Amino acid sequence: MEQLRKLVHFVAAIPMMTASVALFALMVLTFADVVMRSAFNMPIEAATELIRIAIAIIVFSALPILSGSDQHIVVDLADPIVDRLGLSRLRDGVITLACGLMLWLPAQRVVDLAERARSYGDQTEYLNIPTFYVAWFVAAMTFVTAAVLVVRGLLVLLAPKTLGFFKHD
Repeated sequence: MEQLRKLVHFVAAIPMMTASVALFALMVLTFADVVMRSAFNMPIEAATELIRIAIAIIVFSALPILSGSDQHIVVDLADPIVDRLGLSRLRDGVITLACGLMLWLPAQRVVDLAERARSYGDQTEYLNIPTFYVAWFVAAMTFVTAAVLVVRGLLVLLAPKTLGFFKHD
């Protein structure tokens, strides 16, 4: 069981490391662009498209991990009422499950857009990077997030004690 826990934590670390590397590259690129623009009046022309790609990588790499570990933003307007009625677990499970199921449609739409971009040969303006690579990454990570949310929702509803298994030390 401990080996499975370590495997889950290792697999979860991969997208977060990807997001961390992309964030570091984004910081270096932004710093270099500002210095080049201010000091030498020579901005990095492709900085805008690289920043867009890096932001997509950061957001969609972290999305499954943050959603699966229940670290997303929550508006708790009805919490006092739901807590008083003892329905917190039911609310959390149903909402998490519904969010996972609802994410499936946008993920499928991004797949359609990625395929369209591939068939049209869409590329970025300066570096000619095919845009479907980023779109496929977004779609894949959205599908992973949907699956993670469905599994988490089922665990909250059916086996809430197992959720402690996935928490970091």
